Amino acid sequence: MSSLSSLPVQEASLSTRPIVVQTYELSKVYRAGFWLNQKIASLKNCSLTVYQGETFGLLGPNGAGKTTLLKILLGIIRPTSGRARVMDESVGHQSVKQRIGYLPENAYFYDFLTGWEFLQYTAGLFQIPASIQRKRIPELLDLVGLAQTTARKKQLRQYSKGMMQRVGMAQALINDPDMVFLDEPMSGLDPTGRFQVREIILSLKAQGKTIFFNSHVLSDVEVICDRIAILDQGDLVCVGDLNTLLGTQNQYVAKGHGGQPELLKQWLSNLDFQGGFWHGTVKGDPTGLLSSLRQSGGELVSLQLARPSLEDFFMSQIRQRRSPSA
Repeated sequence: MSSLSSLPVQEASLSTRPIVVQTYELSKVYRAGFWLNQKIASLKNCSLTVYQGETFGLLGPNGAGKTTLLKILLGIIRPTSGRARVMDESVGHQSVKQRIGYLPENAYFYDFLTGWEFLQYTAGLFQIPASIQRKRIPELLDLVGLAQTTARKKQLRQYSKGMMQRVGMAQALINDPDMVFLDEPMSGLDPTGRFQVREIILSLKAQGKTIFFNSHVLSDVEVICDRIAILDQGDLVCVGDLNTLLGTQNQYVAKGHGGQPELLKQWLSNLDFQGGFWHGTVKGDPTGLLSSLRQSGGELVSLQLARPSLEDFFMSQIRQRRSPSA
């Protein structure tokens, strides 16, 4: 049963926070073919803003341009046109690299190293003193749920997919970054692994870090993100917070059993009875319905927002763009 305390609450306006990512008409065109005479537009005139401390999810089908955008922001590839700034500096600036973390979708690890040795190697790239490493590495292993004994003794070639993803997350955080870029962090993970990565992201969010990530796992995005953007075939389809895109939280759909029908009609519209259960749309504040049920001996089974899921919204946007009449 969903309780009122577990329902999402609209946060204060993000626009009052400093901007950490800004793109202006960003485009990327690749040349293909034997004579390089074919042009493939991976990203088209993309303009978006990410604010400090928010968790921003970038969604889209395969080949939509998500990784292209992320690599431009990291300074790995150059845009064909447009410009972007990260933390008030041009992308790829040395001072920015010191303040960001990055987990690629298909990261390459030196699999002959142990997890501990790999984190030491990564820390050395940032010139982190050994005294700080001795404190930082155990903290990160604890955060990502890897035992220190395993990390010290087990080579990365012996790690499972979930363990590799967790050590990858640890290396992305080794420099205590202000902003973390994650490319498909849930890719290939089982439900347990996805849950663990989601908990790590939520803990980073609680620390006030800015998180920018791509994902195909829309159910996790719906729980984690403050705002999302959808890319399709290089085009930015929409940007916004979930309440704006999916609808407000003013109406809920309730399901339950028991209670007095006359009282239920006072609080529910479209009231229907099936298989010993009733369900309907709550009129106004759900607390009135809950109080009425307690008094009349009824029980609430579920309480959900009367709005489409993120997956439904995502598919409707993609189908609308690709329909012949669009």
